[in-house]
Amino acid sequence: MYHLIKQEKTARRGEFQTVHGTVQTPAFMNVATAGAIKGAVSAYDLKELGCQVQLCNTYHLHLRPGDETVKALGGIRKFTGWSGPVLTDSGGFQVFSLAKLRNISEEGVTFASHIDGHKIFMGPEESMRIQSNLASTIAMAFDECVENPAEYSYAKLSCERTARWLERCKTEMKRLNAGEDTLNPKQLLFGINQGCTYADLRIEHMKRIAEMDLDGYAIGGLAVGETSEEMYRIIEVVEPHMPKEKIRYLMGVGTPVNILEAVKRGVDLFDCVMPSRNARHGHAFTWEGCRNLMNAKYELDERPLDESCDCPVCRKFTRAYLHHLFKAGEMLGMRLNVMHNLYFYNKLMEKIRQALDEGRFESFYRENIEKLGKRI
Repeated sequence: MYHLIKQEKTARRGEFQTVHGTVQTPAFMNVATAGAIKGAVSAYDLKELGCQVQLCNTYHLHLRPGDETVKALGGIRKFTGWSGPVLTDSGGFQVFSLAKLRNISEEGVTFASHIDGHKIFMGPEESMRIQSNLASTIAMAFDECVENPAEYSYAKLSCERTARWLERCKTEMKRLNAGEDTLNPKQLLFGINQGCTYADLRIEHMKRIAEMDLDGYAIGGLAVGETSEEMYRIIEVVEPHMPKEKIRYLMGVGTPVNILEAVKRGVDLFDCVMPSRNARHGHAFTWEGCRNLMNAKYELDERPLDESCDCPVCRKFTRAYLHHLFKAGEMLGMRLNVMHNLYFYNKLMEKIRQALDEGRFESFYRENIEKLGKRI
């Protein structure tokens, strides 16, 4: 259940109550695709890094270790050791981006596993069953992710199919939540708005899925190659048609600048692999901009990674040491930098919430928008 506490223009400050805890929004969900953050970071580390929601992926966990295995072990929260809310992505994006030889029909998608090529079928009901077995707090509806740019005619047909799939997801989740052996009978369902970069399709689809009275609504199909300006335009187009009393999630976004811009446009929830992926390649997000630890200038630099950061890494390690770890190919370098970046993102959201609480989000935005986008 979402509670809107206050608003500054379109930017929203709220709370999202779930069976596994209350999430303060706007919030960033930390991506543990296969049950762990890439870069050797565990669920127990996440608690120290200010994480509120862990995001895991249906497609990957279905392939291994298998959702039935996770269910037998008590669900994804018990399996990973994470005590707070978990959102599971439906697997739709991975089916369309990773799977080999996929074939789409009204029933769902037949595809070959990217791991060993074996044939799998996934449709709305299968996705809901897998997510029910995982026992996540929030399940995402199974949708079709269309490549950008796409032909208008195909994008329209895809939106219609995604809306029909969503109705099937809702029906199946209701059935599963009533089951005797269901691990989380209070599992929530979020619908996903699609329509590529076509404003009329986005609006029409959002209006249709808003009528289904779901627990939350996501904007999908963005951050897939279109410009940031196009993404912001689509958010502005869709936002007035999103139910005000429901939580809003922008999927797979993004940079600190993207987040500030999207909060300004009324988004509550975010996720992205960027902080961990960039960290593994030596890129650290700081309050001065993005720092590349591979640069030779850090060889003798005894300052912390970010002098205005109080994360466990900045309290204990120097830029020189992190530079050495990356140059030496030591896994510890990746782990420490991933921890720093996740802490930074979670702290950014905390500061955004504080600014909204105090009615000064606009000035916080102006102070940080250029700095956070800078490459040092």
